[in-house]
Amino acid sequence: MKTSLLIPAKGFANAKQRLSSLLSVSQRSILAETMLKDVLRQVVLVRGLEAIFVVTGDSRVADIAFSMGGQVIWEEEERGETPAVEFALREMKQRGVRIALVVPADIPLVHSSDVEEILGDIALRDRVSPFALLVPSHDRMGTNGLLLSPPDLIQLRFGYDSFSYHLSQVAAQGLTPLVLENERIGLDIDEPEDLERYLSLGAVGETYSTLVNMGMGLQRL
Repeated sequence: MKTSLLIPAKGFANAKQRLSSLLSVSQRSILAETMLKDVLRQVVLVRGLEAIFVVTGDSRVADIAFSMGGQVIWEEEERGETPAVEFALREMKQRGVRIALVVPADIPLVHSSDVEEILGDIALRDRVSPFALLVPSHDRMGTNGLLLSPPDLIQLRFGYDSFSYHLSQVAAQGLTPLVLENERIGLDIDEPEDLERYLSLGAVGETYSTLVNMGMGLQRL
């Protein structure tokens, strides 16, 4: 069974408000768009993926997804990450997807090999559905990678402390959740401290160049 990947992505206009102390509205919009592009550039290179989906209710996001090789699941109204992912996973299951991997749009360090590591871990264990694998955020409060078979295996709740919540949901199904630590997937950019961590890691890519052009650097944080 091959895996399909899902990226939830909101419109950029009001993105990354928790970075407002460092970046203007327009800068945050540019940053969110650039991070999505960096993520898409890498996931389209992943060997072994059946398809890449982006769920969004924003036409600009949809255009980017299409242009970079993704398929769009259109959300009539942007209602937040959790309902968007739940909606998209239901749609993917109806289209025949049996394994789904959800990753955020704001993990600009991600490399194709990181996703291949997740797929390889499942293949190595020769898992038979149902199963779940989770990649925590660097502080283990968020869920930055969530692989589910079937796609609607558990109830979802993204946001604060979602990692422990999703672990408990998997356990409630009588399953042992698999956990894979990955530094690049684990770093999503939401808070000023995340940005500092990102810049300190010697990042490359369009996101890094964009931040440098904005005058961002460790001396500013």
